[in-house]
Amino acid sequence: MSRIRDFFRRVREERGITGLETAIVLIAFVVVAAVFAFVVLSTGLFSSERGKETVYAGLQKTRGSMSLTGGVIATSDGTQITDLTFGLTLAAGGDAVNLDQTDTNNRTVISYIDSAVTDNDLEYTTTEVVGDLDSLLEAGELAEVTIDLATACATCVVTSNEIFTLEVKPPTGSYLVITRTTPASMAETIVNLN
Repeated sequence: MSRIRDFFRRVREERGITGLETAIVLIAFVVVAAVFAFVVLSTGLFSSERGKETVYAGLQKTRGSMSLTGGVIATSDGTQITDLTFGLTLAAGGDAVNLDQTDTNNRTVISYIDSAVTDNDLEYTTTEVVGDLDSLLEAGELAEVTIDLATACATCVVTSNEIFTLEVKPPTGSYLVITRTTPASMAETIVNLN
């Protein structure tokens, strides 16, 4: 009987300890859950911020884009192309592009590439056909770009059946790549390279 009394006495004495242990375990679960929730929320906020930065970087890259308006017109001396002329406008929603060659820090650069020659900085002239006659290509304006190959690139010899590429690189935004093939005959003085 004394064993039974000892057993019941011990069971009664352990009720308080069991409740305390349960409370400690419950508090530990709450703390762990709070830390886990904080980590999940912080990671989610960080990743959404990085996603936003990526979207803004992509928008910045495309906002300065230009587009070709009309064809590329070549002037020929009968054997090779001497001049290239094409029109530029801004793409929808694009930022203004500086076409002033005298501005060495923030200007548009035109490169010439063919199978034999690469020239990364051609001299060119611009004429605003539609616009306020400044050196910035802005929304709603049309600029005509002319490249005199004889003076801008002495090694650029563009004859018949030749593929060449012009890259128009604004200070910010994406490049405009123009690839054309010359005709089989250079007999015409003015050639439309569509």
